[in-house]
Amino acid sequence: MADDPDLAGYRAKANLCSAVDYSALRTEYTEEDNLPTHNSLKHKAIDQSYCSISLKTSSSSSYADAYLSVQMDLHKSTDPAAEFTAVWSEYGQRYEDYEVEELSGFGDEAYLVTEDTTSGTGTSGSRAVILAVRDGWMTYQMSWSAYSSSYETNSPPEVSEVSRWVKTDTRSTLENLRSD
Repeated sequence: MADDPDLAGYRAKANLCSAVDYSALRTEYTEEDNLPTHNSLKHKAIDQSYCSISLKTSSSSSYADAYLSVQMDLHKSTDPAAEFTAVWSEYGQRYEDYEVEELSGFGDEAYLVTEDTTSGTGTSGSRAVILAVRDGWMTYQMSWSAYSSSYETNSPPEVSEVSRWVKTDTRSTLENLRSD
């Protein structure tokens, strides 16, 4: 190992869901997911934590209106900087409907990736927002996605609005992942 890993004060969580703050998203999705899915992996090279939350606008929704997933990787033997930049800065190469914006104020490097394929009526297509952050040798993604057809009464919130919520929730979640 050439370098000591720079984990920037982050700690792996066996249950990442316990540290995920999605209170900004809860302005739209008021129902709590009581059974979010989570898994984790610990290895001398990498610690990975993952959380998936179903988002509902009301208790009458039979299915999730949208989905939120969060992943944090602590790279302990290889600096992820070059690969992180390549994957996230060029995300649009793989998926033509996605827009990529480099952000400041989140770790060492961050990208906001968005997609909106909804038609004018909002009854077909999908919307997605991904915020990917690298802070030292820690990488993180918070991903929101919604399909217009899964919304029972109206169309999903605008990508710009969800982007604000995801930025707010990422900031507080990253704080939670450093503090304990």
